[in-house]
Amino acid sequence: MPTTSECIATYLRAKDENRPHLMKFAFAETATLETIVETSAISFPPLTQGLNKIAQILVRDFVNTYENIYTFCFADSPPKGTTGNYTCRWLVGMSDKASGSVRVGCGQYDWSFQTNQPYLVDRLAITIKEMEVLPSDCLQPVIGWLAGLPYPWCPASEAIKRMPDIAALQVVRKFVECESMDLVRERQIVRN
Repeated sequence: MPTTSECIATYLRAKDENRPHLMKFAFAETATLETIVETSAISFPPLTQGLNKIAQILVRDFVNTYENIYTFCFADSPPKGTTGNYTCRWLVGMSDKASGSVRVGCGQYDWSFQTNQPYLVDRLAITIKEMEVLPSDCLQPVIGWLAGLPYPWCPASEAIKRMPDIAALQVVRKFVECESMDLVRERQIVRN
């Protein structure tokens, strides 16, 4: 049986590498996808029901438009044996096939897993907080940055340290910096 960590990593690999056949190893047949989009730079249907439709939206349709996709979770992978709910913030970068423009976005994943075997994802809420659109000449520095990060579990501090100095990324930088500070506070609370 896959672990929650493996389900999340499998989903990211399916989406980023255009491998829709992997989605059945991450999502239950009756899974639900909710998307909350807080930017006008990208759109998704607000609610999608069922594995096949989720694979269509998150993998097949997505890769018709985008390539060079890298998605990272800013969290430690869930401990083995974790079931129930799991939340983490994310970062994504990609290029638009038609225009060559670069997109870098961030937000939050709220995962819910089956409480019985095979413990697949039964609900995923994706909140898209920011999605910055950069010109095509930003492709090499952005993709170079993303390709050098630990995948798919990446410390926010590592993403900040390596982030290229591009003015259009400042909103994303602030989001990632807040995540980094939140993680530091959480670890301090756990130690006390």
